[in-house]
Amino acid sequence: MDNNYVVIMAGGIGSRFWPLSRETYPKQFIDILGTGESLIQQSFRRAKKICSIKNIMIVTNKEYKHLCIEQLEGVMPSNILCEPVMRNTAPCIAYASFKIHSANPNANIVIVASDHIIMDDLKFFSVINDCLEQTAINDIILTLGISPNKPETGYGYIQFTSENLNSHDKIKKVKTFTEKPNQELALNFIDSGDFLWNSGMFICNANSIILAFRKHLRDLFDIFEEGRRYYNTDQETNYIDSIFSSCKNISIDYGIMERSDKVYVYPTNFGWSDLGTWSSLYTHSAKDLNNNVLEGENIYTYNSENNIIKFPKNKLVVIQGLSGYIIVENNSELLICKKEDEQDIKQFVLDIKKNSKKEINKD
Repeated sequence: MDNNYVVIMAGGIGSRFWPLSRETYPKQFIDILGTGESLIQQSFRRAKKICSIKNIMIVTNKEYKHLCIEQLEGVMPSNILCEPVMRNTAPCIAYASFKIHSANPNANIVIVASDHIIMDDLKFFSVINDCLEQTAINDIILTLGISPNKPETGYGYIQFTSENLNSHDKIKKVKTFTEKPNQELALNFIDSGDFLWNSGMFICNANSIILAFRKHLRDLFDIFEEGRRYYNTDQETNYIDSIFSSCKNISIDYGIMERSDKVYVYPTNFGWSDLGTWSSLYTHSAKDLNNNVLEGENIYTYNSENNIIKFPKNKLVVIQGLSGYIIVENNSELLICKKEDEQDIKQFVLDIKKNSKKEINKD
């Protein structure tokens, strides 16, 4: 277990969850489901079952370091890796991987997002342990593919081949990655039987991921290789601050996963969901008799169904005749939007930022 590490990616601002998620307090730090834990607290709790707390790395924006310290009891401040600017998942993972490899070349790394839902923890731990056994003896990058139960257009997809990993007959060679498809293509994926949802979780040993950066993202490799003498020293932050803005803005999927011939997928299902949209929140939330998700102490609904309704506790709200809407107030900002049009919320936020003197997402 001393060689096991977990990297939690927690740098996003969650603009699709506006007005609940804000730049100063994004969704990973919010108890969105009303469980008593924020999403990142859930991720941290699971990570502690996989490795020692000293081996848990949180990669986040420097503005959120204080939130990590406040919410994650026992986290080592030196293990909160602060990005000075947003640069997508490849630089994020490169930073964590080089830091870990510099401390322990025999490390076995699990990389997860801070805002995913996992309903069956025991199954998740079983799958992760199985994967760690394989990445400890194979120079591969292993991703978790979720067996799809509907033609979801909000997730990426992984197509696998019939070729198995020699040491494990359930693990399949990856054929293709596909970004979020349209409805027709998603239906074709489901019918074909050889596509899985891309969970965005990876397992690999430290050497494998470093070699993958050297082969497929050489510019990032060179930048982070140059910093080896600074990692795990008091000069690390200064080095990262000096180089991070020069890193290519690129995802790990596009930069490595789609290019490498050493990528395999573990098909599984442990009640996973990427809590990236209001619709995904609706799916995982308790509902009243009219299929409304309600949060607030004084909400009255009449002839209204299939809505997401969230208001502060001191707000008296009466809603009549609405079906299939997102109706959310937070910090004096109100959103009323059809659920089917929620993909437009990011644009709403951009428009308000552009046209309003008030900085949206700011407290």
